[in-house]
Amino acid sequence: MDLVNHLPDRLLFAVPKKGRLYEKCCQLLNGADIQFRRSPRLDIALSTNLPIALIFLPAADIPVFVGEGNCDLGITGLDQVMESDQFENIKDILDLKFGNCKLQIQVPENGEYNEPNQLVGKKIVSSFTKLASDYFENLQKEIQSKDQIKIRYVGGSVEASCALGVADAIVDLVESGETMKAAGLKAIGTILNTSAHLISSTKPKYPELVKTITDRLEGVLAAQEFVLCNYNAPKSIMSKCLQITPGKRAATVSTLDKHSPEDEDWVAISSMVSRKKIGNVMDELKKAGASDILVLEISNCRV
Repeated sequence: MDLVNHLPDRLLFAVPKKGRLYEKCCQLLNGADIQFRRSPRLDIALSTNLPIALIFLPAADIPVFVGEGNCDLGITGLDQVMESDQFENIKDILDLKFGNCKLQIQVPENGEYNEPNQLVGKKIVSSFTKLASDYFENLQKEIQSKDQIKIRYVGGSVEASCALGVADAIVDLVESGETMKAAGLKAIGTILNTSAHLISSTKPKYPELVKTITDRLEGVLAAQEFVLCNYNAPKSIMSKCLQITPGKRAATVSTLDKHSPEDEDWVAISSMVSRKKIGNVMDELKKAGASDILVLEISNCRV
């Protein structure tokens, strides 16, 4: 990491070095045309086409390096941002819509606890001690309990804490829930729904480059979420068709080249449509009277 002090003038971009977010981050950076080559033994990679240095860090450390250090940008989970309590020093720019999971309260499946309020005063283990403490302190006030909040930090294998007698319950991130089931646990409450977010310093050294990268990442996300629907329609049904395909912001309407007198009464419409809804949209357009309906993939865009 001493190499950071010898870097040329570059924006420092902190990204997770391993774990559930790493692979998706690399795919996203590739889609945004941020080209780099990372040596297996180094946690720094210089972009070959932009003045950016990628710094690979544990996801939990990234909010601090962005909020208090020299990193202008970072990608980490919303859970880590909230746990670090760095909102005064960072901006939450963009939900990247991957790495979705829940920060849940888990207890032994055959145990005596079924409601979170039963755990006030009990032994709770988590790597998210701030979020867990805030949650149970608020719960303590609601039920007007005088029992002491007991939360202990464990960095790994949190799901084993109950079976090993360290805790009555745990607070941990859950994706599919298979790991928790294998450990004999069940969820009785959700503290937070989380996903990967793009964050920036409130005082970035390279604000224009921050804006450029943000625009690129927004374009990649839009390309993943939408397809381009092109079709022809008579002017008489244009308003109905535009209700079916309003576009992300607005549809594009243009006149057809006049190959016959009938072409004067037709228009060509192009619209971004949610990938999840495109089948139903095509059916509705056909029923409305549209024709030549084509769906095209969007490899990248700017929105």
